[in-house]
Amino acid sequence: MDQESSNPALQAPPIPSIEKERIGDLLLKYTSLTEEQLSEAVEIQKNEGGLLGEILLRKNYIHPHDITKAVCLQMGIPYLNEIKIDDIDPNIVKDIPINYAKNHELLPIFDSPYFTTVAISDPFKTDLVNDLVHIFKKEIKLIVTTPLKLQDAINRIYERANRNLVDSIEDEFEENLDLDGPIDILDATADEAPVIRFVNSIIFRAVKDKASDIHIEPYEKDTVYRFRINGVMQEILRQPKKTHAAVSSRIKVMAKLDIAEKRLPQDGRIKIKIAGKDIDIRLSTTPVQNGERIVMRVLEKTNVNLELSSLGFRGQVLANLEDLAKRKHGVLYVTGPTGHGKTTTLFAVLHKMNSPDKMIITVEDPVEYEIQGISQIQVNSKIDLTFGVALRSILRQNPDVVMVGETRDQETAEMAINASLTGHFVLSTLHTNDAASAPTRLIDMGVAPFLISSSLVGVLAQRLLRVLCDKCKKPAKFSDFHKALLGDIEIPSDAQIFEPVGCPKCNESGYSGRTCVAELMLITDEIRQLILQQADSSAIKKMAVKQGMITIRQDTLEKVFSGITSIEEMMRAINAEENIE
Repeated sequence: MDQESSNPALQAPPIPSIEKERIGDLLLKYTSLTEEQLSEAVEIQKNEGGLLGEILLRKNYIHPHDITKAVCLQMGIPYLNEIKIDDIDPNIVKDIPINYAKNHELLPIFDSPYFTTVAISDPFKTDLVNDLVHIFKKEIKLIVTTPLKLQDAINRIYERANRNLVDSIEDEFEENLDLDGPIDILDATADEAPVIRFVNSIIFRAVKDKASDIHIEPYEKDTVYRFRINGVMQEILRQPKKTHAAVSSRIKVMAKLDIAEKRLPQDGRIKIKIAGKDIDIRLSTTPVQNGERIVMRVLEKTNVNLELSSLGFRGQVLANLEDLAKRKHGVLYVTGPTGHGKTTTLFAVLHKMNSPDKMIITVEDPVEYEIQGISQIQVNSKIDLTFGVALRSILRQNPDVVMVGETRDQETAEMAINASLTGHFVLSTLHTNDAASAPTRLIDMGVAPFLISSSLVGVLAQRLLRVLCDKCKKPAKFSDFHKALLGDIEIPSDAQIFEPVGCPKCNESGYSGRTCVAELMLITDEIRQLILQQADSSAIKKMAVKQGMITIRQDTLEKVFSGITSIEEMMRAINAEENIE
């Protein structure tokens, strides 16, 4: 007996022998449509034009799925009235990401040694067959159902597939596991406790998907696992709430934290090795209403690129940054929101300055990159080793270059500035939206304007934008919507824009990796005078632009018009209201 016909999930109506019957005749035969209703719709079509199906839908004579069913009968594709979830093996979806299934509205529902049956919502999406053949390595048979039923089936099947992964989690941990050195995830064996395998698989997937952060969020009924990929949060899976305590404890054991302490925040570090790559994970736990919220920052040490040009800097900004890296004294600030690459840029500048004839010391919280030839200090608030205390100490060691991870208060700012006045080059970060706001922010902290004007040499403000996937991006035309978003910006005659599509290489997101956009404000005599006068940031910005500063918005537009990123990504990541008068 044919395996497909014996499976209850695939009991579709028999396909009559039809030679391209007209849609109208099929609707008469297989729906409640009457001759009078069809004749009325045909008459409207003659007088007004349009598609017969749309006219019938507008008149409420048929339902949308009636059209789909008729098209399937005409094309010879089976139509499925009901998807029986219990008859589908959840393991069938293990090779298809849920985002791909939802975006393309498809779900494998039956697998045999010779073919795989896939339910789709659109009978014209036969172009998906090539992708599915590549995934399953066998013949693909299509079957059609309604979008609503298909989306519901996708949610329920993937929920079952994820639940099966941790159904057997127990509150057990391997006491003899060596936690002193890196844990090689690929060495995990099948007889390890299920919670260990599950946590390992989450970390492995995060590294594989190039996620920068793993978020584990407990709620009333379930726990949500999300990755931050290219700066955007994506939900990966949900698990029953009962599994959260076991997963949380396992992660805390790996980080050598107190698994009994659930009322206070804890910070830790996990060193692991995946496929020969050294991975450093910074762990933060915070007690919330339904348990402990866990965030893991994933740093791949073997994949650190500290060349300024590779980070996305180009043209005059790149040339000016390289010139600043040759300075003997002064202060350079890098500003921008959290998670937009400020520390990476600072280390790229340090990498440029790093040479045997220079002594470089950094004070960081935490130490993110370990660089040969640079002495690095980890801030530790538990023993009162703050930025100010560490900075005061290292200045007595007479370094040439000092990097302070973040300027948080007046004491740190004044010490950094005084260090620059005594012949040191100081780099640090500051939280402001643009470069021109840095001097006013320092004044707000309580730093004297004359100290700022005499020490500051430059301020770099930056953001990270997602880069369009080279494999699937496609050219786009300037639509009215795009022109409305760009406002009165002059579009170059040779500008070409692209839009995201999505493919397996980019995980169906349309984007792969990120690039930096920036504005670099060099401190000229005119800007020093404005700082001394305590002018507001808008006046400082106007002067910087007048003297040739390229703004973040202008840098972003240049990357949009050269096809590196999209207009939609520009509007997502950059303040659309930023304008220069």
